[in-house]
Amino acid sequence: MKTKYKYIHFEETPNPNKKTSVWYCLNTKSNYDLGLVRWYGAWRQYTFEPSETTVFNKGCLDDISDFLDQLNKAQRGKWKSKNGGK
Repeated sequence: MKTKYKYIHFEETPNPNKKTSVWYCLNTKSNYDLGLVRWYGAWRQYTFEPSETTVFNKGCLDDISDFLDQLNKAQRGKWKSKNGGK
């Protein structure tokens, strides 16, 4: 899974007693916290929760979207294998 992009990267953080992962989105140069990626149960998918006062351009949003796609596809794969491919 790709976690490093040109200007941002994602670091997994411990999420004890949970079935899904939590990831910090950080600026590559300064390690500034840009937001959090975590499971949103109501939508049954990973979502991005930006930190206050953050600003993103299209390139960064594309990278965040790519990362979310990877996580959501991996999660669907886990469900399919757990449920016999359904």
